[in-house]
Amino acid sequence: MFKHSGTGNYAYMSARVKAKQSKLLKEEDYNKMLMMSVPEISHFISEAGYSKEMNDLAVRHSGIELLEYATYMNMSKQFRSILESANGELKDMVAAYLTKWDFENLKVVLRGKNYGLTLETMREDLVIAGSLKEDDLEKLLSAPSIEEALAIFKSKTGLSVSDEAIRAYKEDKILTKIEDEITKGYYKHVLDSISGKDRATNIFRNYIKYVIDLKNVETIMKLKMENLGGEEAAEFFIPGGYQLNQKIYAQATAAPTMEAAFNELQSLKIFEELKTVLSQTPTISLLVLSMERMRLQMAIQVAHMYPLSVIPVVVYMIMKEDEVKKIRTVAHGVDSGLDRDSIKNLLVI
Repeated sequence: MFKHSGTGNYAYMSARVKAKQSKLLKEEDYNKMLMMSVPEISHFISEAGYSKEMNDLAVRHSGIELLEYATYMNMSKQFRSILESANGELKDMVAAYLTKWDFENLKVVLRGKNYGLTLETMREDLVIAGSLKEDDLEKLLSAPSIEEALAIFKSKTGLSVSDEAIRAYKEDKILTKIEDEITKGYYKHVLDSISGKDRATNIFRNYIKYVIDLKNVETIMKLKMENLGGEEAAEFFIPGGYQLNQKIYAQATAAPTMEAAFNELQSLKIFEELKTVLSQTPTISLLVLSMERMRLQMAIQVAHMYPLSVIPVVVYMIMKEDEVKKIRTVAHGVDSGLDRDSIKNLLVI
């Protein structure tokens, strides 16, 4: 829960993240990278702000591995710097948002243990930007089993995964139910952390609620693409959204076709925006990219309306995460020999 006094240094942080945002890579930069080899991409991003991480990690890694680890390390540092610079309730809201990385890091550890990855491989995929420090994450990594990793995470964050989800994992060695509960746990944690009643706090709360609506829409569309629905779909619903309640979700997931499911969402304020986005998403991967784009566009709109709120900070963090994803996508595409058009289609530009 919030614990810092004062409303926060909104004007300072808004100016600071605006300056950081201006240094992010532009569309023309990605177009240039599409013409490069992996070593050339590494050199390019070094000159664009990733040089310290590239140099620090070069003694242990090379090639695309170096690029991946350096981009995550850079992002971690940027996010920690933002958190350390904020104060008052603004700091609490930034901290609440950044706990997403605690939950994402837990997923990295669980997947790594499930697939038998080395500690070093898992360690380099962690983003140390949430409430868990390096020592906490080391304990997670060193846990001898998934059940013990979950117990450690619970002791640090309070998140508990149901016995049913753990039993399901033991039976089929599939993490779906556990990961679903982790995702729900993150959104509940953020909403529970937003306890203030002032304008800035309400803006942040409503934004998170809209994000939950978008996650539920994404789930509905994924289920329809995979011809799933009914009771099986019910367990994936994330409560706490702005408009998309359990009734609408159930009606949409029970609909016989994708079009019928989409029509069940007409009561949502964001329906028209969804209509444009979802008409261009024939595959699950494109659906995820489109929903990410919509989440970012929504945050940008709110940031313009309320510049003295936490949203401009959130916008920068989303854009920074997006930059890292794009760099990695281009590098992997080039490394695997994909043609430029195919790689570009994987980018959210």
